[in-house]
Order: sequence, then C-alpha cells, then structure tokens
Amino acid sequence: MTSPPIAVPWIPPVLYTAVLVGGSYHAAVSDRPAHGAYTAGFAAGLVLLLLLGPAERRRFPRGTPAAAAAVLLAARVVLFSVVALLDGSGVSRALFVLVPFTAHLVFGRRAGLLSGAGCVALLVTGYTVWVPRWWVRDAYVSDLLMFALALALALSMAAVAVREQAGRARLEGALAELEQSHERLSDYAVRVAELSTAGERNRVAREIHDSLGHHLTAVAIQLEKAEAFRALDPAAAAKAVSDARWSAGRALTEVRESVSALRDARPFSLTRALADLVRHLGDDRLTVTLDVTGDESGYDAASLTALYRAAQEALTNAHRHGRATRIEVTAAYGEAAARLVVVDDGQGFSDSAASRPSGTGFGIRGMRERVELLGGRLDIEDRPASRPSAGAVVTVTVPRAPLLAGSAL
Repeated sequence: MTSPPIAVPWIPPVLYTAVLVGGSYHAAVSDRPAHGAYTAGFAAGLVLLLLLGPAERRRFPRGTPAAAAAVLLAARVVLFSVVALLDGSGVSRALFVLVPFTAHLVFGRRAGLLSGAGCVALLVTGYTVWVPRWWVRDAYVSDLLMFALALALALSMAAVAVREQAGRARLEGALAELEQSHERLSDYAVRVAELSTAGERNRVAREIHDSLGHHLTAVAIQLEKAEAFRALDPAAAAKAVSDARWSAGRALTEVRESVSALRDARPFSLTRALADLVRHLGDDRLTVTLDVTGDESGYDAASLTALYRAAQEALTNAHRHGRATRIEVTAAYGEAAARLVVVDDGQGFSDSAASRPSGTGFGIRGMRERVELLGGRLDIEDRPASRPSAGAVVTVTVPRAPLLAGSAL
C-alpha cells in the first residue's frame, strides 16, 4: 500500500525552523549557557529533519509505501527525542505535535489519535519521572495543556488535509471520467452520423423504388399495351399511351412533393392519392375498386405515406406479376390504427418469382421496413383458404401515434 504525499509539506519545515531559532536564541541569552556540543547536536538534528522531507519526496514522488513511511516516522521520532534532550529551552517539545499529524496523514485517523495519546502519555511520564509533584506547578500544567491543544489543532489540520486530498482525488477521478465520457460521446456521435447516413441511404432507396419504381413499371405496362393494341384497337392503345403519360407526370409530381415537403407544402392526403392511383390503374382488363372508411385527419404524413407506398407496391405486384384481373383496395382509419388491405384474384406469390411473402424482394422488404419503423405490421397471405377466389391478400396496419412520428419515410 502506498500513502499519498503530504498535502501541506510546508508545515514541518516551518516548525523545524521555528524550533531551531528559538532553541539557538535561548542558548545564546541564557544565564546558564549550554555546552557547545549540545547546541551543535541540537542544530544538526534539526537540519537533518529539514533535509528528510525533500529527500522523501524525491525518492517517492507519487507517495511513500506504507513500510517506508513507518520507518521514516520512527526516524523522525528518534530525531525529535535527540533534539529535545539537547535543547535546554524546552521548545523542542513542539516537534512531537508532528507525530500524530504525520500519522493521521499517512496511516489514517485512528493512527493519528493513538499516536497523539501516546505523545501526551510520554510527556506525562517524563514529568512524573523528572519533576516531583509537577501537577501542582502551574508552568508544567500549562505546558501540558498547551501541548494537548497543539495536538488537537494538528489533528484537525491533518483531517482537513486528508479531506482536501480526497476531494482532489475525487475531482481528478471525475475529470478523468468526464474525459472518457467525452471520448465515448464523440464515438457515439460518429456512429450516429454513420447510422443516419445509412438510414438516409435506405430511405432514398425505398423512396426511389416505391415511387419512381412504381410509376416506371406502370409506364412500361401501358406502353406494352399500347404497342399490342396499336393495330387491333387504336382507342385502347391511345388510352394506354395517355395513362403512361399520366404515370410519368405523376412520378415527376411525387418527386417535387418529396422535395417541397421540407418547405411545409400542402399536407399529403392518402384518400385523394389512392383514388387517383386506382382511377388511372384500372382499364378494360383490370378492375380496381377502392373503399375508404373513417377520417385520416388524425394521422401524420409518415403513416399515410407508408400506407400509400404499400398500396403502390401491392398493386404493382398484383397487376404485373400476379396477372390479376380484379383488385380490391380497402382503407380504414380507426381510433387507434389505420389499416390498408389489398386483395387480388391473381396467381399469388407462389407462382411469381419476382416477389415472395418471405420478404426477399426489395419491394416487400422496403415496405416491411417502412411499416415496422412506424411500429406497424405487414401481413401477406398467399392464396388464403378463407378467400378461395383471392390470389394474395396484403394487409398493412400502422398505429395512430407512430414510434417515429414525423419521420421522413
């Protein structure tokens, strides 16, 4: 175990210097001058004490090991005793105040109290041995009381120093944790930026597939129809070309709406968009019906857009891949959730390699991701037993308050 450096290293040198000055002055002015060897030994002991502190700090800059600290404390006690024996003024007794002070700093409060009690007991024992009836002599009683008071002050100062050291350690620990937290936050910010970029990339991919992909598919279908009926039925071919032109225009309009959505454009209306979609998709070979119940005003644009993209994907799959002749679209706006159901009489997913209910196709996968981000659900039934005439049933449900309300999906 390593003890921390003393928080107030200036106190021992100041006390050593004061004792050296006081003892030297007493030796110089006393009526009974002390022997020169005593004075020299007294001064040498204090010089050694003055040098011991800096040497300890140089040897152990990050704190003194407990064993070394105990040896150094014992060495100081020996030097204190030698200096006190060589000092005729008695001022050297103040040095023993540093014993509980150092013990408290290095070994803790209990060691400081025990060493302080030991110093008082040592002083009382010395008085008892060398001064007869000292307890009735004011000078010695006063010295004992002053010494006890000095010990109390030293212990109080040591406690303050220990608290200051602990506070500094906590502050350094908090600063280190703050720095680590800052580094972690920086890492998180980088990850969030990467995830945001990936999310935006996926959003754009879904938008391109669900919007432009749908209309381009419709354009291709109508142009194929126009080419097939050009000689047999010019009117049907002309209508197919007109519908292809509408799909192309609608694709351009949806691109503009997506861009202008950031500028608070007109709110998106799912009912109007579904009616427009159904009206231009139906022809003499495909019948598309729409049934809408409830009020969409309580739903946000993200939920309504998700339902519209799902309707586009389901209609495209049913018409192009399922070869359906009849499609029923139902939209119901409830109090807690909105539901879109698309039922067709086509071949279903089982006979279509383009899309599978498992979600391996990009269109279905993108539709499922869009809906799940809102806390909704996508269900696909392939040739359901409950509806023998149906090829596939696609059901999309989104809550009234989506998990990512207002998300640009």
